[in-house]
Amino acid sequence: MAPHSSPERSLKASLRAEALSRRDALSPEARKAGSLRAAETIAAIPELAEAPLVGAFWPIRSEIDPRPLIERLFVRGQRVALPKVTKQGLVFREWRAGEELVSGGFGLSEPRDDLPPLDPTALIVPLAAFDRAGQRIGYGAGYYDQAIERLSKNGPVLTVGIAFSVQEIARVPAEPHDRPLDHLVTEAGPVPLRQS
Repeated sequence: MAPHSSPERSLKASLRAEALSRRDALSPEARKAGSLRAAETIAAIPELAEAPLVGAFWPIRSEIDPRPLIERLFVRGQRVALPKVTKQGLVFREWRAGEELVSGGFGLSEPRDDLPPLDPTALIVPLAAFDRAGQRIGYGAGYYDQAIERLSKNGPVLTVGIAFSVQEIARVPAEPHDRPLDHLVTEAGPVPLRQS
């Protein structure tokens, strides 16, 4: 793991704060409409349609809302797992429509602890900022980087970043452990990714 204090970490913190400030400034109406448009785009990704179990997340604060996408996955007969933050990292557990969630750390809504852990083959990934190389800045704890690395040991994991277009930045100061996303989608549609 990278050291806790580095020039890249400090720059990431500053870029994260700026992108989240722009996201926070979006109106609730724009966030709702944008979440619906992003859901339609992501649902059309062919590789995602083939994933039997998709790891998604429950939105916090001003995040783009993946719940319209989750509804589309259920309609198609796909299963959905939501993450729980643990000391060992993210643990995914299946969530079914209408099931009650429990309060977790960081203001998260998580599946119950008595559900068995499962390993999704596709992940809908939250983020604070992104660039066109498919790199993302998360919230600083590295949970998704660790989860993607762990899940990849079982085989390929499709990663789809979801955000609002105002969260785009010119360049993420990527560190050696950072892995580019396979797809990035905003309310404006798929983000064309360049090879870094």
